[in-house]
Amino acid sequence: MSYIQRSAERKFLKMSGFFKVILVTGARQVGKTTMLKRLAERQSRTYVSLDNLLARDLARKDPVMFFQTYKPPIIIDEVQYAPELFSQIKIICDNRDETGLFWLTGSQRFEMMKNVQESLAGRIGILEMYSLSKREQDSLFTDEPLAFSLDNLLERQKHSAKTDIVSVFDYIYNGGMPQVFTADDELRREYFDSYVSTYLMRDATEFGGVTDTLRFGKFITACAALTGQILNIKTLADVAEISQPAAHNWLRLLEGMGIIYLLRPFSNNALKRLVKAPKLYFLDTGLAAHLSMWPTVDTLLNGAASGAFFENFVVTELLKNLGAYAKANLSYYRDQNTKEIDLLVEIAGLIHPLEIKKSANPDRRDVEKFGILSKIALQRGNGGIVCMCEDVIPIDSENCFIPCGLL
Repeated sequence: MSYIQRSAERKFLKMSGFFKVILVTGARQVGKTTMLKRLAERQSRTYVSLDNLLARDLARKDPVMFFQTYKPPIIIDEVQYAPELFSQIKIICDNRDETGLFWLTGSQRFEMMKNVQESLAGRIGILEMYSLSKREQDSLFTDEPLAFSLDNLLERQKHSAKTDIVSVFDYIYNGGMPQVFTADDELRREYFDSYVSTYLMRDATEFGGVTDTLRFGKFITACAALTGQILNIKTLADVAEISQPAAHNWLRLLEGMGIIYLLRPFSNNALKRLVKAPKLYFLDTGLAAHLSMWPTVDTLLNGAASGAFFENFVVTELLKNLGAYAKANLSYYRDQNTKEIDLLVEIAGLIHPLEIKKSANPDRRDVEKFGILSKIALQRGNGGIVCMCEDVIPIDSENCFIPCGLL
């Protein structure tokens, strides 16, 4: 399969020109190593993977000898296997002036973050990477980051294909794992079966202390069945036959492994009686569809979960594509009177409210609920309804119908 350009490339290279160490984190198999090797093609840069047991053993037992053998500038793959390297990386950084000395990848975030923060504070830049977005799969790149003003959306529309529910759900069903991109249905099933039984279970056992892989498998499947819903710990615990504290621990593990994304509820002192539970999404919809045992694209598109999977798609597309440019904080609003806004995107002090509808002709009155935000001190930005419409259509001076393909 030919290389697919990644939106993270620009930001990574900018960080490499500023920091001495750059760590790319994310789930297994999302393309971290492939991207770094591609960016290093015109450089003289050593590569070593700590999946190699001999290299891993040397890194753990003798970090000094390791860096005499594998000299910077270097790519170190799966660095979480040898946290012993971080102290020696700090020493090398303090003795050299060059930026971009160490390009690191890691798939298990929490344990690694603890060691990184202790050893490399001020020397390291951290970039989160995800599976391919739909825009990456379609090779749609623009110089300007996504914004929600009418002018920006109309400009973005010039460089985007028309929104098509068939292609959107084909992406939702297959997901963005690079190896699945050209696979047929049979190979797709085999890939995800292998992904769960090898990478997920192995990392859960090795890094998460999971001893009962059967129950852990039930837990992941239950999470997939509840994607797009407000988190109910009791339901997850009951399905997996574990305690609620164990369910909390396993959720943190899946989040740290880059498998799930918990969309936190909006919090503001001016607004009382807000729901406190997050909403649960999968960072790759293909994995969620596989775990939920949807046999075909058509059954998913026409099934009861299609709206939840579409919402999952919109949230994760925003997460993937906004993150390549700017720091964006995503949340949702729901109070105890069941007033709800599907998504709040906070960028540079502006809150952009979005409703998400799997419809080509949603009700424009849905934007009226955005009036709740008038009580918030932060300034409100443009928003609208993300949907299956083909073209950007203004609703009022602040809101538009936004084709999901523009995200």
